[in-house]
Amino acid sequence: MPNNLPLNWCECKFSDVCDIYTGNSINEQEKASKYTNLDSGYNYIGTKDISFEQTIDYENGVKIPFDNGTFKIAPKNTPLLCIEGGSAGRKLAFTEEEVCFGNKLCAFVSKNKITNLYIFYFLQSTAFRSIFSLNKNGLIGGVSLNKIKSLELYLPPLREQERIVEKIEALFADIDEGVEHLKSAQAQIKQYRQSVLKSAFEGDNLVRIGDVCDVVRGGSPRPAGSPIYYNGNIPFLKVADLTKDSNKYVYSAEYSIKPAGLTKTRMVKSNTLLLTNSGATLGVPKICTFDTTFNDGIAAFLNMDKQNLLYHYYFWLSKTKELRAINQGAAQPNLNTNIIKDIKIPLPTLSEQQRIVKEIEKRFTVADELEKAVNDGLEKAEKLKQSILKKAFAGKLVPQDPNDEPASILLERIKKENQSPAKGRKK
Repeated sequence: MPNNLPLNWCECKFSDVCDIYTGNSINEQEKASKYTNLDSGYNYIGTKDISFEQTIDYENGVKIPFDNGTFKIAPKNTPLLCIEGGSAGRKLAFTEEEVCFGNKLCAFVSKNKITNLYIFYFLQSTAFRSIFSLNKNGLIGGVSLNKIKSLELYLPPLREQERIVEKIEALFADIDEGVEHLKSAQAQIKQYRQSVLKSAFEGDNLVRIGDVCDVVRGGSPRPAGSPIYYNGNIPFLKVADLTKDSNKYVYSAEYSIKPAGLTKTRMVKSNTLLLTNSGATLGVPKICTFDTTFNDGIAAFLNMDKQNLLYHYYFWLSKTKELRAINQGAAQPNLNTNIIKDIKIPLPTLSEQQRIVKEIEKRFTVADELEKAVNDGLEKAEKLKQSILKKAFAGKLVPQDPNDEPASILLERIKKENQSPAKGRKK
């Protein structure tokens, strides 16, 4: 924020210009018995109904009756922001209709003569989002209503607010057009990788996986976290260790077990191919680089020739989408070892396998370079947006007009007109 305010601007607190309030929680039993499949009512919006692209899914099947006097309402054209959980500070949308909403969402209802879109864009700025801190796990933590309400806001005259919003939207439209092209390229790179893998494994010499190696599943000492079994010196891999990045190798385990835990799981040597076999992220292969134990959400391929390890890795990488489709619709997708053993792999000579791996990696290197360029472009686009917002809320994006009514007069009028308690409930 600037040291000296621009002409006709003034300093205030967020609560001076907005009614700020959270919504109401509904448990699953209430949702099913009272508020699902009603013919009419306010659409109820939860955190999951807001996308990171700032869209709202209004047709989620949950409605609150119009005559319900308990639920808070966000008017049309209201910014809704998630302020709790992993999406805190990141999920934001602008309502297109009156809605009821969840208790982890916060409505910012502008008071008289404040531009709603000015507030909406301020909520996207680093100046605002910096109040959401990272916790010890690197996740964004929530923030209290009192902290938001007491946040300082630099307020321009109403007419300048309108000019700022108009300029932001024009600049953002140009940036968003470029972002769409980058995202399209991103999707094409992903499709290219799949095409490379598909072509690599179209051979006719098919052999059952169970005929070329042993497939075993890990084990999980229970109860989970028990000091009898856990926090020792023996690495213990979980599914998250395999799915946290796109690297072909796994170099470390977040968890560990004690010798007593070995009776509940199994140990494999370094250079063993692993495959996640349960949950939404099943079908992810990884080559471990150290001796380790692993849980029952992971399968291991034993007695596999180390010379064709990468060939098998890329084969399973090509099968990820297919593997997930096997259990599509299941509450907890799961691949048992028999399913894995029965899958057939094209198995040419060792020299041909190595040639195929070399060709895959050559093409993937090109794809990686392209993807890095795309990601750099997306990062620059976001930085450019933040630069625009920083200028906007420092009074440097559009010129000041000395004929505009000063924001201080506007603020005094707002305070006089809003002496009643914060709004938010249906009258």
